[in-house]
Amino acid sequence: MKSRLSNIPPLPAVLLSILSVQCGAAIAKTLFPALGAAGTATLRIGISAIILWIAYRPNVSKITARQWKSVIPYGLSLGAMNVIFYLAIERIPIGLGVTLEFVGPLLLAIVGSKQVIDFLWAFLAAVGIALIAPWANNGIDLLGVLFALLAGGFWSAYIILGGKTSKIMKGGDAVAVGMLFATLLILPFGLLSSKIGNLNPKYLAMGTALALLSSAIPFTLEMKALKHIPSRTFSILMSLEPAVAAICGLIFLQEYLSFKECLAIAAVIIASVGSTLSAKRSKL
Repeated sequence: MKSRLSNIPPLPAVLLSILSVQCGAAIAKTLFPALGAAGTATLRIGISAIILWIAYRPNVSKITARQWKSVIPYGLSLGAMNVIFYLAIERIPIGLGVTLEFVGPLLLAIVGSKQVIDFLWAFLAAVGIALIAPWANNGIDLLGVLFALLAGGFWSAYIILGGKTSKIMKGGDAVAVGMLFATLLILPFGLLSSKIGNLNPKYLAMGTALALLSSAIPFTLEMKALKHIPSRTFSILMSLEPAVAAICGLIFLQEYLSFKECLAIAAVIIASVGSTLSAKRSKL
């Protein structure tokens, strides 16, 4: 699989990665009625950890104390981000969940900026949130919105901790070990789920497909792409995630969004692209 994926050109690789992740989210949501959000997250992260451990085979005995102190929080933030995001899209459409979650890394990119234009991007992102927010019983689940925003916060923590970990560990080792701790965090929630007893070979196969689509395939594609394209180009392409999520939700789950919700997605995408471009100009 790795050899086939490595032959894909960088730009299509990023787009395929985004599509893979969002198709995985759609599959995950079809498992929620049978396994619940926590059970589905446990299945996905657990199988992903096994796949990545086999693929990278990290030598645990050579991991230093400094590396452990970095990779453990990294893995825990990864696990928290995933299970909370699944709890969010259990209650709200995938497109809206990804849009709200995306606000986390977007604000992280804007915080600390001294450029006036970045306040415009922050305002635009806030407008996007305001359009989605359940102000007057508009059918959007408040708890789902809060879960998505909280997942965005953990996504920001994951980015910060991942950056620190990548400087002191090999990327493959960090991801494999981090995914193990993500599994340990989520496992109790999955085992305590009232629906865990519904697990059968069919759902196990779907969980394996979910793990491949949401972790193994996109990680491989993104590592390939990042070697050949600038990080800013990568960030701009990743800004398309909310739109792709909305399309996947429509095709696979018949999740129809209102005009206001589509405007919210557009606002967050424009804010993300604008923030990326202004950050690029500030470094010139």
